[in-house]
Amino acid sequence: MTDSQQHYLLIINGKSAGNPALREAVNEQRQAGMQITVRATWEGGDAADIAELSDTMGITHVIACGGDGTVSEVMNGLMRLPHDRRPALGIVPLGSANDFATSVGLPLEPGPALAAARALSAYPIDVVRVTAGAGGESATSYYINMTTGGFGAEITSSTPKTLKRLLGGGAYSLMGALKAWRHRSYRGTLHWDEKEESASLLLLALGNGRQSGGGQVLGPRAKLDDGRLDVLLVKDFSSVTELSKLISELQSFPSEGRFVRYFTTTQLTLTTQAGDPPWPLTLDGEARCYDHFCAEVVPLALRVLLPEECPLLSSSNQP
Repeated sequence: MTDSQQHYLLIINGKSAGNPALREAVNEQRQAGMQITVRATWEGGDAADIAELSDTMGITHVIACGGDGTVSEVMNGLMRLPHDRRPALGIVPLGSANDFATSVGLPLEPGPALAAARALSAYPIDVVRVTAGAGGESATSYYINMTTGGFGAEITSSTPKTLKRLLGGGAYSLMGALKAWRHRSYRGTLHWDEKEESASLLLLALGNGRQSGGGQVLGPRAKLDDGRLDVLLVKDFSSVTELSKLISELQSFPSEGRFVRYFTTTQLTLTTQAGDPPWPLTLDGEARCYDHFCAEVVPLALRVLLPEECPLLSSSNQP
């Protein structure tokens, strides 16, 4: 496809619409012949709605300009479209954590990131469908990077936005350190493959990608296109003396450790312990509370603009 046949839709988080570096990047690429339409969000849900409308605008590439939450919302809008009519997804990172963009090796500055979106090839990757709810109601959404439940999600939801902007990914580590001394257990029943297990967990991570919470690697062997979820279970500890063992296992990710288990599956469901409060659960950085959820892989559902040497791609799916 030639430049004249490509039409890029930039969906910008409204809070970043006045970003000088982004405005300069858009002007520079337009002068270089890139056909760009820009739309900014005003409130929650706008990014998904705009992405869905791309099908009626002759758009070939939708570029999410924002943090992981904006990327997730844009991707959810694209997933409303039939598979053969979904534009390729690109990313210009403007958030505090930018976990997905960082892990796949995309530029983190607006100018280089937009230039890369014009030059990179689109690779098919998996997305993860999550059906989750509380109080008898449920809804379905998608993510491309990672969801965390329990302790990790609690950190994400409680870290003040101002602190995120000031410290970037370090804000999550700071909140994590503070909460480690007054954490609580998250109890529930897990189902995967043909297994069922009741557990008291500190953290649950379901990775299509590898990192979350501003650079915390929770799925070190994850691939975006292998049709598998990488699952990390971190069991609760009863005393500070056990922390060293837990930390040691988090550095090696054993398949069956004392506190840490790491395995892959295509689908996992969780139901919280009866009488316990709903679990906090993040979907690519956005946190909500649920008492049941099911995560399952939708293989190769979306094309994403990625570097050829992206470490999260399997060589068999590279063009």
